[in-house]
Amino acid sequence: MPLAVHLTALGCRLNEAERDAWAVALHRGGAQLVDRPAVADIVVLNTCAVTAKAARTSRKRARALRREAPGATLVVTGCAATLDPDGVPEADTVIPNADKDTLAQQILAAHPAEDPIGLLLTRHRRTRRFVKVQDGCRNRCTFCIVTVARGAERSRPLVEVVDEVRRAVEGGALEVVLTGVHLGGFGEEHGTDLATLVDALLSETELPRLRIGSLEPWKLTDALTEAIRHPRLCPHLHLPLQSGSRAVLKRMARRGTPSDFLRRLEQLRTVRSDLLVTTDIIAGFPGETDQDHAATCALLGAAGLSGLHVFPFSAREGTAAARMPGQLPHAIVRQRAADLRALDAHLRGAALQAAVGTSRPVLWERHGGLTDTFLPVLPTNAPPNSLEVVELVGVRDGALVARA
Repeated sequence: MPLAVHLTALGCRLNEAERDAWAVALHRGGAQLVDRPAVADIVVLNTCAVTAKAARTSRKRARALRREAPGATLVVTGCAATLDPDGVPEADTVIPNADKDTLAQQILAAHPAEDPIGLLLTRHRRTRRFVKVQDGCRNRCTFCIVTVARGAERSRPLVEVVDEVRRAVEGGALEVVLTGVHLGGFGEEHGTDLATLVDALLSETELPRLRIGSLEPWKLTDALTEAIRHPRLCPHLHLPLQSGSRAVLKRMARRGTPSDFLRRLEQLRTVRSDLLVTTDIIAGFPGETDQDHAATCALLGAAGLSGLHVFPFSAREGTAAARMPGQLPHAIVRQRAADLRALDAHLRGAALQAAVGTSRPVLWERHGGLTDTFLPVLPTNAPPNSLEVVELVGVRDGALVARA
């Protein structure tokens, strides 16, 4: 019997991309991926620590996996495990982030397969693939623990990424999402950049749809802005702002200002009028005043965004922000987060309504579809793992309705 492995990833798309890469390597090495931990020989958990809540969730999931698979070897990796390896006593093995790229190879070396499969099985093909192109970050935002957990900035060789995407297309992928901790820094140590990678992927592969993952606004170069014109590059960007207050951004050690952010949005929309943009916002950062919060809400309301990812400030041990004066009471942080989530609901609703009456390419998966602009579409009778242009005729339950 082949080695049975169950993979679980929590948190960011980068963790999902790593899980996908392990799945490919494990299958090629002869292992079998299983959906249920209870039937696995080895269970792998890729943890998250972006917030204190995420770290707690990771520890809770490790305990649950141990209960579900008491006889399996539990391998724990990721940011939470790297920052606090003793915090997951349920693990048989903890693999720090510095060694996680070889996780699949370590498993296969310990459990060699008698008959390697050599090909990714059809049941494990994914319509959307997350591809990790970069890891680590040179920035030192005062709230971020990920730079500590992920280490120094480093990029994969461009040709290696192109080859992986080409194989993903051969395996049935219709969309690839590029991911990284500091995606905009891709390739700089190799004398290249993200715009060059995007151009290579669009010109050297037959990938139907390419999506850029979370990208720092100040890394949106002129060349990358121009690339948005390409019809196979999805007209959606996630540009983390974090605050609409210049004073708060300075305390966060962010490299941009609110006016910079608005100017970049204007430039993007002159290139691609149907582009939608989402952002990250931290509520209740130390020292944030009522005026700062109001400035953030005003800017977000005026920027024409299609959604927000709202994070109540979490004081992460080991970050500068955790030691700052002006830590706000939890009640204030919760209220400001609630204000921002209400604004998010309004923005998402407006974006959905604006799409009604248009036709957009939709990628259909098992539980619904996703437009190229990153709007959800309710399921129809369209087959999963397909891409088609559909007319959008309404909104229901927080998603678009396509004409059947």
